[in-house]
Amino acid sequence: MSAVWPVARAAVRRRRVQTLVIGVVVLLSTTMIVVALGLLAASSGPFDRAYTKQSGAQLTASYDRSKVSDSQLAEAARNAAAVAGPFAQVTLELGASSVMDSLVTVGRADPGGAVDRLNVWQGRWPAKADEIVLNRNPTDSQGRGTAKLNDTVSAAGRTFTIVGFAYSVSQSAEAWVTPEQMSTLRPTSTQMLYRFAQAATNEDVAAGQKAVTAGLPPGALIGTQSYLALRAKIAGEPNTFVPFLMVFGWLGLAVAVLIVANVVSGAVVAGFKHIGVLKALGFTPTQVLTVYLGMVSIPAVVGCAGGVVLGNILATSLLTRAFENYGAGGVGVPIWVDLAALFGVPALVALSALAPAMRARSLSAAQAISAGSAPKAGRGLRVQRWLSGSRLPRPLSLGLGLPFARPGRTALTLAAVVLGVTSVTLAVGLGKSLTTYQTASSRVGAVDLAIFAGPSGGGPIGGEPGGAGPGGAGAPPGAKLSDAEDEAVIRAVPGVSSVAASSELQMRLAGSQADLRVSFYRGDFEQTGYRLLAGRWFDGPGQVVVSERFLRQRGLAVGDTITLQARGKSVRAQIVGKAMYNSADEVLSNWATLGLIAPDLRANTYEINVKPGTDLDGVVKAIQAKDPGLLETEGQEAGTFVAVVVATVALLTLMLATVAALGVFNTVILNTRERRRDLGMLKSIGMTPAQVIVMVVTSMTALGALGGLLGIPLGILAHRLVVPAMANGAQTEIPDFMLQVYPAALLALFVLAGMLIAAAGAYVPARTAARATIAAVLRNE
Repeated sequence: MSAVWPVARAAVRRRRVQTLVIGVVVLLSTTMIVVALGLLAASSGPFDRAYTKQSGAQLTASYDRSKVSDSQLAEAARNAAAVAGPFAQVTLELGASSVMDSLVTVGRADPGGAVDRLNVWQGRWPAKADEIVLNRNPTDSQGRGTAKLNDTVSAAGRTFTIVGFAYSVSQSAEAWVTPEQMSTLRPTSTQMLYRFAQAATNEDVAAGQKAVTAGLPPGALIGTQSYLALRAKIAGEPNTFVPFLMVFGWLGLAVAVLIVANVVSGAVVAGFKHIGVLKALGFTPTQVLTVYLGMVSIPAVVGCAGGVVLGNILATSLLTRAFENYGAGGVGVPIWVDLAALFGVPALVALSALAPAMRARSLSAAQAISAGSAPKAGRGLRVQRWLSGSRLPRPLSLGLGLPFARPGRTALTLAAVVLGVTSVTLAVGLGKSLTTYQTASSRVGAVDLAIFAGPSGGGPIGGEPGGAGPGGAGAPPGAKLSDAEDEAVIRAVPGVSSVAASSELQMRLAGSQADLRVSFYRGDFEQTGYRLLAGRWFDGPGQVVVSERFLRQRGLAVGDTITLQARGKSVRAQIVGKAMYNSADEVLSNWATLGLIAPDLRANTYEINVKPGTDLDGVVKAIQAKDPGLLETEGQEAGTFVAVVVATVALLTLMLATVAALGVFNTVILNTRERRRDLGMLKSIGMTPAQVIVMVVTSMTALGALGGLLGIPLGILAHRLVVPAMANGAQTEIPDFMLQVYPAALLALFVLAGMLIAAAGAYVPARTAARATIAAVLRNE
């Protein structure tokens, strides 16, 4: 076996183009596999990894400061694995000039600690009195209406300067100040943050809570928040896209496997003559098999190593963008993904080469040499003769007939193009469907103006009712006009096309511990962007519309009745419709239903749509000129995951197209090398280099068009199966119109894409063949 390695290395150096093609295809395929598996691995638990990285609190507890001392809390906390606190806590009611209504504020000396390490991503931690840090996700909107560094907020008779923004994955508070500052704010409660040795289930967390509250005075514990409930809530939005990442990851993996197998199989066929020569020199069948496997494995190993490095770079970038909203920085690729790619891809390449190499192993030297020569005479002649009788220009007719000379190789190349077009079709369809859904469910396109109330008014969530007149008890401190007058002012502004007034109320769903945010609408609520999926909109009291996720998590259906409780009142409400939005804790209702609970509560939000071309700033200024108490909120956004989806689709589509083009490139090189004599003869009778290029490119472009026509229906079918499955996994529903994402013009582009992939792969070897001189080609004739 001592001769095997030198011969394999010599074959690699001699077959440079083949070696390069295999290396590049394996590099891109490995990159795609690492990205796909990295996304799959990350989608299984990004919240848990982020929570571990920031040592998030598994239980956040609030205690009544009048019933329990800090020393008692610290003593009881010895039963926890880790603890942070005690921290004094107070809810600050903000002034009317603020875009926020209240802030749950904690006095904390620094952002570190054993539990709930805060990510101060902008600015700094407060160092003196009247400085405050707000809790904000790094990916949240920072556009119109959002607080900025050095802005001020007024509360408790003081003015605080915003010196930083931090993010707590535990959601332990909305703002932080120094402990010295907190002592002057008359805190009403004490916060404790715990981590336990066992906290995988609700039972574990309940046991931990029992341990850390044992021996405390009765009634000391005000409320708790389990990280398990927080995980379910926070992960709801990303989980809408996790199925997409998983499906596309497996698709990319499958396509990469098939294309690698096709390209390597073509390379094996081209090596039959070399194998025959080795046998003639005395190599045994096993030695020949080992030489050839080594010849294709060497570039595969090199390409795989490069693909792992490139895949880690790209996957880490995508994962950082995909999961940065957990506030724990980037999420890396697990080591098992790299190991699986490093060992799995070269093994796959070797297996792809094994079957045709085993066939060559069983041939005699003469049979192997003849198998690697030009196609047998007469193969495809009938088609070529029929084409020659057509009115097509001679280069086109000859080019269309070339694929029939090597039907097996043509089938492999066609399969690569079909898979490429199928993947592109599915990828574009997924991207369009998800983008459309996220845009619609986020209600993008409206300008929100909100009234924020103090303790005496009808606040955004459950303020007490009062008088309805301007400046009365029911009017928020910042509002100058009544509810009806504010709506009339907004409707009168030029450019406003619709106005939907709403008020929110925190209510309890009877029979459960769930608090729901109920939004009561009046006016043009059908124009707010909510799309009805089933049933109808409410048109009377005691009617609600909910989301698909709400129904699934509670085992309900349209037509069922639920009981909502608030302010000592209970209202039986019938579910009359199902709308498209993601929240499981939000219920939509109408003003007539609000009248059964809080008839004097005024609207706190006016959502307006404007006509195309309307100046938004002008609309806002015109409204605020009539009532300065109307403050613009942050508005609606589609979310960062839309950008992640688009980036992922673009990246993987580019990779798949490149790999498919390399498959065509390899096939054209094999074809032109085998037909060197034919090309020389055609040149000798007057065919120009330009006509040679047209002939060779036409042979592959025809395959590209056929591959496009075959790949499009497969991609559409996959899209129709994958998107509903993704929606079902995310506990949402995709309307039928979101599956209609393939207009005729787009389908034509997919066919053109298949042709361009094939033409791009064929052009370089066609140009090389066209430049070969007649003397060089026919010197051995």
